[in-house]
Amino acid sequence: MIAVIQRVLSASVKIENQIRSQIENGLLILIGIEETDNDDDGEWLSNKIINLRIFNDVAGVMNLSIKDIASTKKGNRPSYIKAAKPEIAIPIYERFLKQVESTLDKKIQTGEFGADMKVSLVNDGPVTIIIDTKNKN
Repeated sequence: MIAVIQRVLSASVKIENQIRSQIENGLLILIGIEETDNDDDGEWLSNKIINLRIFNDVAGVMNLSIKDIASTKKGNRPSYIKAAKPEIAIPIYERFLKQVESTLDKKIQTGEFGADMKVSLVNDGPVTIIIDTKNKN
């Protein structure tokens, strides 16, 4: 699994010109699931993301995680050859979402797997991090 994580001041997702989800101050996470990924990758990735210390503390130092602020790759065209088929990817995606919600003890906002989405965001920093479960160093 690959995640592109962006710290945002706000973000929203539209599907068929209707707002599906929107947030203020938080993380926008784009997830890619390959055919070789499994639930272990999802669990590792969700824990890694939730514990990333990328939000500023009172001193302005990136020292807080989303837990701390939450209330309560060839050529010029992208390749999807390694992408998992929906019957494999959707259950992993759904379990990943449940893992994040369970750890945060909070409902999270999502898009819709496989939908044509229009994502808007105001990047904060900008802070953008890419994590690949194939490189768990």
